[in-house]
Amino acid sequence: MGSMLRGKHFITTQEFKKEEIDLMLDLAADLKRRFAVGELTPWLLYKTVFMIFFDESTRTRNSIEAGITQLGGHAHFLNPKVMQTAHGEVAKDTAQILSRYGHAIAVRHCAYKIGNDYLRALAKYSDVPILNLQDDFYHPMQVLADLMTIQERFGKNTRGLKVAITWAYAESHLKPLSVPQSQLLLFPRYGMDVTLAYPKGFDLMPEIVEQAKKNAEETGAKFEIIHDMDEAFKDADIVIPKSWGGFFVSDDPETIMAEVRKHKDWICTPERMKLAKKHAVYMHALPADRGREVVDEVIDGPQSIVIDEAENRLHTAKAVMALTMGGRP
Repeated sequence: MGSMLRGKHFITTQEFKKEEIDLMLDLAADLKRRFAVGELTPWLLYKTVFMIFFDESTRTRNSIEAGITQLGGHAHFLNPKVMQTAHGEVAKDTAQILSRYGHAIAVRHCAYKIGNDYLRALAKYSDVPILNLQDDFYHPMQVLADLMTIQERFGKNTRGLKVAITWAYAESHLKPLSVPQSQLLLFPRYGMDVTLAYPKGFDLMPEIVEQAKKNAEETGAKFEIIHDMDEAFKDADIVIPKSWGGFFVSDDPETIMAEVRKHKDWICTPERMKLAKKHAVYMHALPADRGREVVDEVIDGPQSIVIDEAENRLHTAKAVMALTMGGRP
């Protein structure tokens, strides 16, 4: 099966069979063990991945850059502001040229109604895998690490786990829809019961919500949408309170932020954590807006597994690269 993934674009987990995702997770776990004991894994020797970041990054950039280095290859960090994209070069030309120079093109582009279209355009003309490092719709690298972390904590049989994916208050910026939407799509495929909670108006994309419902129906998982953060936390095994922009509230960022400020009570606190099960864990893709999305007592407390979650970004990224870029020179 591994050879079947060679050359495949990684834009959303929805485009992969469950067996293929299982393979990524198994390989990530193997790579994590090898990394822990210092075993070298030069599986992508001398291969190159071009990283194009239209948006800021800490975990994603460093997990890709460190990951390809540990696999024996090299990453080029490309800032679009100093590329010819700044002068209007189209995705077609960028894809055709870079795919002749190396072995993968990895892109973060979160601009709403622009990012995913750009990645799809690259994929249409690239001869090498396009790796999605987050766009306006999906963040497959993050959700793969999320699932790996959940399986480490609860075991591979995740059927029946209740996951509360809730909106939370933040003002640092209007965060993309991509993380909750990716979780919404993937978790029900693994039998997890998902409760999605947000203030009215902060909807996710209707077509993705409908696909998530279909994914839940296929596995017999539960899926519900509510507008009460406390209710979402009740009896949850996993809570993921994270802000996202209200892109269906308005097209104007200031109008959206004014609506955001009406919901400062959507914050993860110890009191809310007590509504969840005793063994419940707190997750967040990071960076979290401390004091707004979550208080320090929770994110730094014993129920928080955000550092494990962030660490697994390295191992899952390496697995994706090894499977899509691996094989013949």
